[in-house]
Formats: sequence, C-alpha cells, structure tokens
Amino acid sequence: MPRRTLSFCPGEAYHLYNRGNNRERIIFERENYGYFLQLVRRHLLPVVDILAYCVMPNHYHLLALVKETSPQTSEVAIQTSDFLEKSEVSVSEAMRRLGIAYTKAINKRYGRVGVLFQGPFQAKLIPSERLLDLSCYLHHNPVAAGFVKHAADWPYSSARDYLGLRVGTLPSPTPVLAQLPPGVGYKAYLRDYATGKQEEFVDLE
Repeated sequence: MPRRTLSFCPGEAYHLYNRGNNRERIIFERENYGYFLQLVRRHLLPVVDILAYCVMPNHYHLLALVKETSPQTSEVAIQTSDFLEKSEVSVSEAMRRLGIAYTKAINKRYGRVGVLFQGPFQAKLIPSERLLDLSCYLHHNPVAAGFVKHAADWPYSSARDYLGLRVGTLPSPTPVLAQLPPGVGYKAYLRDYATGKQEEFVDLE
C-alpha cells in the first residue's frame, strides 16, 4: 500500500472521509450511527477537534482540526520537526483504529466477513477560508441525497448543533461559525449555499 503523501500538521483542518466497499452500506440500522460516532469520539478526539460531521448510510464525512498537542507528543518533540511526524502518525493511527473497530463490530453483529470500507480513509487539506463552505457541504449532504428536506432533519450530522437546535459535545463549531459574514446567521448561509453554490468537495454518492 503506498504511503500517504498528505501530512497532518498541527493547527490545520482536514476533510476526512470514506465510503462502503463497492459503494455498499456502512450503516445497517439506526443504532449504528450512534456507535460510529461513539468510536469517533473515542479514537479521534484525543488528536483532533471535530468541527463538523455527517454520517450517511454508505459513507461519512469529518471536518477535523489537528490539535496543537496530543497525548502522543512530548514537550521535547513539540520543539522539533519530529512533532509533524508524530501528528501524522497519531491522526492516521486514530483513523485506522476507528475503521478497524467499526468494521469488527459490524461484521460480528451481522455475521459479515471481509472489508467494510473502500480502502483506507481519504483526506484533503482544507484552507481556513473554506471551512464554512465545507461545513455546508457536509450538512447539505442528506438533502442532496434525497433523504430529508432540510439539513436539520438529519440527526446524524452536526447541522442541528450549528443551527442551535441541539447542544452536542462532539462538534466544535466555533472556528467555522467565526467565518460567517457580519450579520449573517448560519441558517441563512446554509440556505444560500443550498440554493446557489452546492460545491462538490468530493463525490461519494
């Protein structure tokens, strides 16, 4: 397997995503959504802040901000270039553990064997000025797929937290909401995005 060419740098945001093998389901019943997010919390929060997320029946999206420090780094390492390498290892390893843990649980519960995801997770560096639009892309995903009429109707994303309808402990929306234009709320911005931009950051459908 080729080495990932993208490095995970402290303080940078990344779009992390993957889909089911052969575009098949990764979610088989409602409880699976909660379990997947539980594993995200367990494996990823030590090394990244989850700015936004959306879990769909056959794929997931995470907007993650790499923490400046992590439990796997020391004060000495932080002062050297080794810290960049440690960040790369910690994020990649956390994502690897997430994928393995979820696959094992699903295979055991449903009598499956073999892979669940279509290869290793994918990652893209997101410039700070694109965070707001990417959050809209994630939250609009269930609407674009025809599952719900409004982003707030999909409970398996951070849309409700951004819209003030829920106070969750997984997403950290502050860095994204800080990019809203003066006098514009997230609801209005998301509405304009849905009716106008609808940028395709990645096609997982």
